[in-house]
Amino acid sequence: QVQLVESGGGLVQAGGSLSLSCAAAGRSFTPLAMGWFRQIPGKEREPVAAISWHGSNTYYADSVKGRFTISRDFDKNTVVLQMTSSTPEDTAFYYCATSTSTLNASAKSPDYNYWGQGSQVTVSS
Repeated sequence: QVQLVESGGGLVQAGGSLSLSCAAAGRSFTPLAMGWFRQIPGKEREPVAAISWHGSNTYYADSVKGRFTISRDFDKNTVVLQMTSSTPEDTAFYYCATSTSTLNASAKSPDYNYWGQGSQVTVSS
């Protein structure tokens, strides 16, 4: 069974930085594409950032380009989202996801078959 365990959410002031981490674990499990999505109550879940299986290609939503950075640690099967210059519009529940079939940095949630439990990020103005 595959598990994704997130950590690092919380409260940050506008303009501040916050890091989200997600560790993937499971027997005979090799995470390929990994990504972060976020959701605000009453709205659809939206992609934030994604990284390919080899880590060389990334995707960023326009709203976070230049402010967020996604990276992965292959030895630890971990993906990290580093958030900087946060704004109140970044407030959301953040989910990490991984795919066992998609290689590319996909922004499409159906490409991911395992999801973390989610972490609340609140940016105060």
